[in-house]
Amino acid sequence: MNNKLILFLSTLFPRTLRFLPFHFHPFFFHLFYFLVLSVVGFLGLKVSKPRTPSNPNDLDLFYTSVSASTTSSMVALEMELFSDSQLILLTLLMFLGGEVFTSVLDLLLARNKLIHNKLLSINPSSPSDESPTHATHIELGLVSVPYSQSQNQTQTLSDNVVSVRLKYNCLRYLTYVVLGYLVVVQFVGFSLVSLYMTVVTSAKQVLQKKGINVVTFSLFTVVSTFASCGFVPTNENMMVFKNNSGLLLLILPHVFLGNTLYPPCLTLVLMVLEKVTGKEEFSQLRKNPNNLGYRHLLSVYRCCLLVGTVFGLNVIQYVMFWSVEWNSTIMEGMNLYEKVVASLFQVSNARHAGESVFDLSSISSAILVLFIVMMYLPPYTSFLPVREEKNDGKRKRKSAVECVVFSQVSYLAIFVILVCITESRSLKEDPLNFNVLNITLEVISAYGNVGFSTGYSCARRLKDDGTCRDSWVGFSGRWSNKGKFILILVMFFGRLKKFNMKGGKAWHLS
Repeated sequence: MNNKLILFLSTLFPRTLRFLPFHFHPFFFHLFYFLVLSVVGFLGLKVSKPRTPSNPNDLDLFYTSVSASTTSSMVALEMELFSDSQLILLTLLMFLGGEVFTSVLDLLLARNKLIHNKLLSINPSSPSDESPTHATHIELGLVSVPYSQSQNQTQTLSDNVVSVRLKYNCLRYLTYVVLGYLVVVQFVGFSLVSLYMTVVTSAKQVLQKKGINVVTFSLFTVVSTFASCGFVPTNENMMVFKNNSGLLLLILPHVFLGNTLYPPCLTLVLMVLEKVTGKEEFSQLRKNPNNLGYRHLLSVYRCCLLVGTVFGLNVIQYVMFWSVEWNSTIMEGMNLYEKVVASLFQVSNARHAGESVFDLSSISSAILVLFIVMMYLPPYTSFLPVREEKNDGKRKRKSAVECVVFSQVSYLAIFVILVCITESRSLKEDPLNFNVLNITLEVISAYGNVGFSTGYSCARRLKDDGTCRDSWVGFSGRWSNKGKFILILVMFFGRLKKFNMKGGKAWHLS
């Protein structure tokens, strides 16, 4: 009986994996993926022992797991609380939740869908759960044609097989390229940061005082930065290294390579591989980037516009940050070179990476509003100096769902209102910490999966009851359980926002 049950389950599981991807929207797969990742991460943090004797509550542990899985880096617990094993677990969560890695899963799913759909179109009578042998035949173009078919049908079938084989190979090569890019960039970054932390005494002493292993710190920080998470093993984030300009410059490229400039870098790699190998697949990937449905593969023209937009927005932030904060207290004790590098690092992280070298609570409100705008912008926002003409006669009728779906701003406004309701008591009793600007920054930061936070200070409380203790946690770490739960929803919503970027199109503000 047990053998029959095992046999049944062994056949049911592969069929389920083949059936589900073709009958459900990708949104639900991504949602399920991040939910499972968050739950597994929570269980791992729960059973492992922290570095210091403490007993964090389950909601804060789940909050941290969700934050790492969705690459949001919203801090509810001090980072130095976690042991080496817990930091490695968080590193794994950030790696698996990063946009580049999840895009590899999208490519694998697209390959399976291609095999499934084309197999049915070539042989409609074949069942939906064909064996891997058929898939291999599709890949190699070895599909037998019945003798009874006409010459035209045979030729059409042959052309179809060739087309399928080319597209399948394009997906396969692209998967290998993305995986190679993912591993090589992070390995190089890990090696350089490890070398720096070993050679430079001032940086090494910081880790020694905190009891953090150099290898753990280097791996954790590089993976976190590349995944645009923003977690750092130190309580102070990167503030404790603001005078180590060399370390900031080593980490800075990963802010762009894993996020805003990933499409241009991927296109550049494909161009090099096309020149070196001369394979037709790389040429197809570069000339027809939209054919595969891989959202990170953009045309050369669009990549140029994206690069210009990214650096243009950085220049705007840099100039404003300099003009407002150059002689402020946050720059005390820094020379000209350190100010330049630290300012560049701070504004570059404002888009999505979320690492900080300055205390955001000490930055002026004007700059905080600028950061809010930057965090709201999607990673591939670009200025398109081309007017797209719309043919009214060819406009598609909107579905009922499209007509009631709100825009991103609408949902964020709703989330801010809900948080203000759950934290209404704190807004009245502690207005210097709990104000609408700080709440808005926290919500937009969670939505953009950035991790910027103004933190919480006992010195800003109007009524000191003697029980408040300062700790290195984000502002949301001081929220009520209801407020934290709302922010968890915001983190999931932000991580899956690509499925609703066209929301609100049925609304005409005129």
